[in-house]
Amino acid sequence: MKRSATGLIGLMLLATAALAHDHGYYASSPLKQWFESLQSEFGKCCTDADGYIVSDADWESSRGRYRVLIDDEWVIVPDGAVITQPNRFGRTMVWRHHIDGHPRVRCFMPGSMT
Repeated sequence: MKRSATGLIGLMLLATAALAHDHGYYASSPLKQWFESLQSEFGKCCTDADGYIVSDADWESSRGRYRVLIDDEWVIVPDGAVITQPNRFGRTMVWRHHIDGHPRVRCFMPGSMT
């Protein structure tokens, strides 16, 4: 019973984490190379930060600036973190890391707000 619960939790986590650090799960995905090529002014997105899908309610844009909710904290996305190439995945994503216990954005790729 414990083993199946652990497996179910693992599958749920995979549903929210994107291709960053995929450990081979997405080896055959047609978007794998594209995800691995994404970078911002802070470096490659998938190098040492995990990419997550962001729901529409957890990000916003105002006057050309973005904010994203990470770990219950609204974080301003630095201009240099915004991915400017077309979003082939379609969903909003953020690659985050932490400094002094607070979330920071390494890369941010806006999707469409619906």
